[in-house]
Amino acid sequence: MALLTLNNACLAFGHVALLDHTAFALEPGERVGLIGRNGTGKSSLLKIIAGMEKLDDGVVQFQNGVRLAYVAQEPQFADGINVFDAVSLGLGDIRELRDRFEAHQDGDDLDALMTQIEARDGWNWEQRVEQILQHLGLPAELMISDLSGGMKKRVALAQALVASPDVLLLDEPTNHLDLNAITWLEELLVAFKGSILLISHDRAFLDNVCTRIIELDRGILRSYPGNFAAYELLKAGQLADEALANARFDKLLAQEEVWIRKGVEARRTRSTARIKRLDDLRGARASRRDTIGRVKLEVSQGDRGGKIVAELEDVNKRYGDRDIVKNFTGTFLRGDKVGLVGSNGAGKTTLLKIILGELAADSGKVKIGSNINVAYFDQMRDNLDLNATLADFISPGSEWIEINGSRKHVMGYLQDFLFSPARANSPVRTLSGGERNRLLLARLFARPSNVLVLDEPTNDLDIDTLDLLEDLLADYPGTVFLVSHDRRFLDNVVTSTVVSEGGGSWREYEGGVQDWLVQSRRAEALANANAKSSGNTPPAAAPAPAPAAPVVAAAPAAKARKLSYKEQRELDELPKRIADLETEQASLNAQLADPDIYKKNPQGLPAMQERISSIDEELLTLLDRWETLAPK
Repeated sequence: MALLTLNNACLAFGHVALLDHTAFALEPGERVGLIGRNGTGKSSLLKIIAGMEKLDDGVVQFQNGVRLAYVAQEPQFADGINVFDAVSLGLGDIRELRDRFEAHQDGDDLDALMTQIEARDGWNWEQRVEQILQHLGLPAELMISDLSGGMKKRVALAQALVASPDVLLLDEPTNHLDLNAITWLEELLVAFKGSILLISHDRAFLDNVCTRIIELDRGILRSYPGNFAAYELLKAGQLADEALANARFDKLLAQEEVWIRKGVEARRTRSTARIKRLDDLRGARASRRDTIGRVKLEVSQGDRGGKIVAELEDVNKRYGDRDIVKNFTGTFLRGDKVGLVGSNGAGKTTLLKIILGELAADSGKVKIGSNINVAYFDQMRDNLDLNATLADFISPGSEWIEINGSRKHVMGYLQDFLFSPARANSPVRTLSGGERNRLLLARLFARPSNVLVLDEPTNDLDIDTLDLLEDLLADYPGTVFLVSHDRRFLDNVVTSTVVSEGGGSWREYEGGVQDWLVQSRRAEALANANAKSSGNTPPAAAPAPAPAAPVVAAAPAAKARKLSYKEQRELDELPKRIADLETEQASLNAQLADPDIYKKNPQGLPAMQERISSIDEELLTLLDRWETLAPK
């Protein structure tokens, strides 16, 4: 029997139906991932189930005695309390019941209070809180105000879990968590005995945790069994079938529109029925909600800049008695896509500022390349003016934006990022978290740059936008520095990964997160084997890396840089492109060798000669690219 059921649910903001007579049921033991475009109503649906908001129409039904716990996207805590007090608030009225029993004021029914306390296992609530804190690695006496965003998210989870809920509702639980914490959370949720309904755009997280995917698509909740990988396969087939059905429908409607314009020959029953069918077709077409368009991303590219972006040798940086960067050496070239990985507080931002010349190192050599033009994406959204309109935020004082030499009206540019013209004059404060991130990306990409620095750009972005952002960054000719805890995103974008290995030590690995894990495990295995063969006891192995910073005792064997999917596809196409250019050039040379061409088409000769010269340049470029991509 379902723990909760949503029937004929309706919810609308303005003229847009977020929930359109839709239904959903959550079964015991399920771990359901709720996905969908930004602004489609996912968080509203979660709050409705949690009892924080109400439907316009329809009902939410719960099994008798079901206990729910809700963890918000950005948890809020009262000022001046410590971790123990914050977590104990999750027990609800259990503390109050025991306090009333111990105070036993006149008028209290002690027998009734005892019965309620025993039913809720409230005699030892302090031990329950301490067990949860120990399990989640939280210091009881630490003040909430002193915690990082990731630690506050842990406290919110502890507050939810201490009540032993039957249903756990999580809104973007991986936001502000580092890779270690995300892996820890995956293990926690898989071991959770109750049911889970969570919102997330972290594809690897959805793969590892969920047993079913629910997509909120144009007001309807659609169910897909399995994890996110299974959803992708089913969704692709479903979209193809939907496009085919819509095409057939539109063809029939067009035929009927042609018929009605020719005039009705007689008012016979058959014609009247056909007119009625046409009215029905028109109504169905008007009410159809087509697939929402995809974001069109284009980045404004600045001057080419030098080949070397930054060169660091034995760089050190300390704060107090703590090493943030210790003896780091690295070279970053134009076109590199570099991921920075480490736990929260490891110093990723500090290292990035040193690389870009924004922060001086304590010692070592730092050489910054020439003509560097940096565009910066800030995960904290400090640059958002909540009172500005969308149009003014993107292009203050002008209706036009210039991108790569072409002018574009700000309304059209906003539409590329799925903001309708009707919303262009709305204040930024009306946007959801994902929409604000999308707006920041829109402004970032409108600025000319040859170095992009993206600090947690994937937070709150929907999956379609993530896919397109991956493609954009892969094609970007400049250099990208990417700080992210989204493993799939890093694997699909970066060419190398700089990893914090503790104690201020940083190391660069070829490839993405998975490549780093493979290389570090091999290095650890090699170090252990060498230690055994020499008769020394090898150091205790680090826990299986959640992507944290495994201690590496030996350098991994050198290996060729792993090509991204786009690079591999480009390499595969290069022979044909070169052959086509050579064929075209040979044809032009043959035409020029024919004496009659000087009589038949003398005006075309300069263009043909210019084309032959340009083919020479293109061939040199392609051959150089082939040499770069081809395995050595």
